[in-house]
Amino acid sequence: MPNASHARLHWQFRTRMLPLGERTRIMGIVNVTPDSFSDGGHHASAKTVIAHALRLLDEGADILDIGGESTRPGSTAATAEAISAAEEQRRVLPVIKGILRARPDAIVSIDTYRASTARLAVEAGAEIVNDVSGGLWDAAMLQTCADLQCGLVVMHTRGLPAEWASLQPLTNEDVITSVIEGLRERLAAAFAAGIAREQIVIDPGFGFGKRGAENWALLADLRRLHELGQPLLVGLSRKGFLDSAKPAAERDEATHAADASAVRAGAHILRVHDVRGAVRSLASISTHD
Repeated sequence: MPNASHARLHWQFRTRMLPLGERTRIMGIVNVTPDSFSDGGHHASAKTVIAHALRLLDEGADILDIGGESTRPGSTAATAEAISAAEEQRRVLPVIKGILRARPDAIVSIDTYRASTARLAVEAGAEIVNDVSGGLWDAAMLQTCADLQCGLVVMHTRGLPAEWASLQPLTNEDVITSVIEGLRERLAAAFAAGIAREQIVIDPGFGFGKRGAENWALLADLRRLHELGQPLLVGLSRKGFLDSAKPAAERDEATHAADASAVRAGAHILRVHDVRGAVRSLASISTHD
């Protein structure tokens, strides 16, 4: 649907740019992990992952986000027990190269918090680095992205996945204040590293250090993030707070309802597992709103 919440913008990548605001863009999630919270490693081999990614493009994905390490609650990401950078790269690089061999015009994002993986992925053809830590978990990440001149997703995260269950709860007002202040700090760090404003999209990080009702409070106040002046990406897909009684793969209906709320609040990009369903849902919003 058209996104009329504020002026049309663009997202600058390494070799091209993507207009934002004329319609909601779809980022399709492509997991290359044996322990993904959502698909449980159903796409574990490079061949099957590439085939899945190409289907997402056919279904309407504007961007493919390739991830090689789970950052689900309780995971070992960014700890001494995390998978190695070499293992992450072994998983994702053949997939990026395979997608771009088949679809040279595809826009590929690498979902990583490691600067070394980001560099190799961009050298393999990725245009975007999607860092769930906003540059906090690897001190070299922001300078690396500045050097690469790639697009960057800066996400808000509280603590590490292994710590989320024990974090102090937030009040409704604390949630949006924490997210805005945290993103403002990470944006300042990115600008100081030499990353241009046009290269950056922000993500409030649903589920990343926010529990249960805290996520609903964040969704209710989502429009306030526009004060930061950056395009907004929202990743609600199959998150536990949407319907904790169902397994992740059965939360698509709840996802589409929450995504509709995010679009009405001015989200420029939705990060989703079910691309076909998201496209259909957006068409319905456009028709009835």
